[in-house]
Amino acid sequence: MMISQFFVLSQRGDNIVFRDYRAEVPKGSTETFFRKVKFWKEDGNAEAPPIFNVDGVNYFHVKVVGLYFVATTKVNVSPSLVLELLQRIARVIKDYLGVLNEDSFRKNFVLVYELLDEVIDFGYVQTTSTEVLKAYVFNEPILIAPARLQPIDPAAIFTQGAKRMPGAAVTKPVLANDPGGRRREEIFVDIIEKISVTFSSSGYILTSEIDGTIQMKSYLSGNPEIRLALNEDLNIGRGGGGVSVYDYRSSSGSGVILDDCNFHESVRLNSFDSDRTLSLVPPDGEFPVMNYRMTQEFRPPFHVNTLIEEAGRLKAEVIIKIRAEFPSDIIANTIAVQMPLPNYTCRASFELEHDAVGQKTDFKETSKMLEWSLKKIVGGAEHTLRAKLTFSQEFHGNITKEAGPVSMTFTIPMYNVSKLQVKYLQIAKKSSSYNPYRWVRYVTQANSYVARI
Repeated sequence: MMISQFFVLSQRGDNIVFRDYRAEVPKGSTETFFRKVKFWKEDGNAEAPPIFNVDGVNYFHVKVVGLYFVATTKVNVSPSLVLELLQRIARVIKDYLGVLNEDSFRKNFVLVYELLDEVIDFGYVQTTSTEVLKAYVFNEPILIAPARLQPIDPAAIFTQGAKRMPGAAVTKPVLANDPGGRRREEIFVDIIEKISVTFSSSGYILTSEIDGTIQMKSYLSGNPEIRLALNEDLNIGRGGGGVSVYDYRSSSGSGVILDDCNFHESVRLNSFDSDRTLSLVPPDGEFPVMNYRMTQEFRPPFHVNTLIEEAGRLKAEVIIKIRAEFPSDIIANTIAVQMPLPNYTCRASFELEHDAVGQKTDFKETSKMLEWSLKKIVGGAEHTLRAKLTFSQEFHGNITKEAGPVSMTFTIPMYNVSKLQVKYLQIAKKSSSYNPYRWVRYVTQANSYVARI
């Protein structure tokens, strides 16, 4: 795989990092990319796709914490490999800087360029392993004060409100010591699940799937051996081929049933068959211990009901109800609901519940999109939005065919749908007094959450 350029842009289009490896893409590619991405959205469409072509140049990009990580090439390369490369570059830089944001990039540009020169040589990828790079990268990171940090990744949401969760520890560079040369011994294990659900117009589940990962970040000195125990009733069904994908079938059909899974190369599976325990010596940096997929039926965290009906010759009313199906001690945050409206909609007025707090509504006239955002939803709560629509022309036929579906995004800390659990996290002891901090955390996010009308 070969790329021509790599660059990172801010949300304003400022060039933060730029490397031209092959001098074959015309100058001004950063401006061309940003102008294309910006006007893509302003034209009333969704965000620009991760891959597009302008004047014979292929642009690949991922958006991480508001920053655009971009690669260009004029040759035919595997899109998935380039997008994966961009994600890995972002992860490596985060491992070394501790946090990804514009400020940390600008204060550590020498270190970032040193990393890029080792990761990519003349457009060809050499390595994206934080551990391998240790032998070639010598600059020390300039740390950013925790008070200036913004939430930057799924792990950051755990710092909101829960006293049992760590503060800014997870934003430290993996390879840097604390002031005074000491480092706090701790390890983070995050179970992150992205769910996809499609509801029928009558509220029944048509499709449901979970894409999950067990992510680990270790601040343990001396690379001790880790034992990670999962549910004993974990069963793995038939997945794809490959030595790292286990092919099991549950005899009873009970317990947690995964369709397939794969493991990081450092994971040893000697006792996985008997007691569902993973053994590994964690490499430096953040890495996925295990990825898994599940299509077994599960209870979706939100139930969405939508009704749209005529209210006159040029009017209609939309009612959207959201009910949280998780326990009351769990709180979802950053909830966003969107619904495409008929093309001839010219105005929308909204009515929220009298005690609605932290909720906002909007009607995007260019894209004909209804938007409803909620700062948080407590488990067991129900919220309703009413919208009165005004049309510029009479509608003919079934109005429901010209509106919807309703889509939803959200994040739920300390909750996972699959019920996959880390039963214990055991660390090989160096001495009787060695007792590092262990943080095991869960989060559920919406990958595709859609309700038909």
